[in-house]
Amino acid sequence: MSFDPIQQHVQDSVNRARNQSKDSEITSPAAKFFERSHQLQYSYNFSWLTRPIIQYPQDIVAFQEIVSSVKPDLIIETGIAHGGSLVLSASLLCLLDVMEGLDPRKSPRKVVGVDIDIRPHNRKALDDHPLRFKMELIEGSAIDPAIINQVRSHAVGVEKILVALDSNHTHEHVLAELNAYADLASVGSYCIVFDTVIEDLPTGSFSDRPWDVGNNPKTAVHEWLKQHPEFEIDKEIDNKLLISVAPDGYLRRKV
Repeated sequence: MSFDPIQQHVQDSVNRARNQSKDSEITSPAAKFFERSHQLQYSYNFSWLTRPIIQYPQDIVAFQEIVSSVKPDLIIETGIAHGGSLVLSASLLCLLDVMEGLDPRKSPRKVVGVDIDIRPHNRKALDDHPLRFKMELIEGSAIDPAIINQVRSHAVGVEKILVALDSNHTHEHVLAELNAYADLASVGSYCIVFDTVIEDLPTGSFSDRPWDVGNNPKTAVHEWLKQHPEFEIDKEIDNKLLISVAPDGYLRRKV
C-alpha cells in the first residue's frame, strides 16, 4: 500500500485531538474559559457575512468541516435569531456548488430555517442579503405538527440532509425536535444539537431561561439516543474542539 500523506495528516490530527482531550492542563483551562466567556456573552461578538452569528468560532469551523464532508443538498436549522447561522449555511452551500461546477442560483441546494419569532428587522436583513436565494424562512414553533410537515416537505426526494437544532433548549422541546427531524439526517450526515453545554455549566447560569442543569439539550440527547442506535456521538469532534457549545451534540448517523 502506497503512503498517502493526506490520510496520514488526517490520522495524525485525530491522534493529537485524542491526546489533548486527556490532558487536564488544557481541558481544565478550556472549561474555565467557557464558563467565564459565557458570563461575558462571548458568543455574541461574532458575525458571518454581516449577520450576527451567536456561536463560538470552534463550532463554526466544525460546522464547515461537516458541510464540506457531507456535501448536503439540504440543511435544516431550528432557531434563526439574527440569521448568522443561516447565512453561514447558505454561503457554504454556495461554495459546494462552485466546487462542483454548478451555478449556485440554479442549484437546488438550500437551507431551511425555522423560528417561532422572526423579528421584522432580522427578516428584512435576511430578505436584503445577497444569499437570500439559498434560504427558506419558516415562522412558527419547530415542534408544531403543521410546521414539522412544512419543513419535512422540503426534504422529499433530497438525498443528503444535515440537521441543526438550536431553538428552545429545554429537555422536552429538544426531545420533540429530535423526534421530528433527526431521522431526516442522511446516513453519514449529522443531527447537530447545540447548547448541550448547559449541562456542564454551574446551576443557575441561565436564571432568566427555563433550561438549566438537568433540563437541557444534553439530557435530551442522552435520553433520545437510548432508543436510536442508528446515531452516535462523534467524540472525535469533541476531542478536537475542547471549547464548544455542543459537547455530545454532534450526532452522526451510522445507518
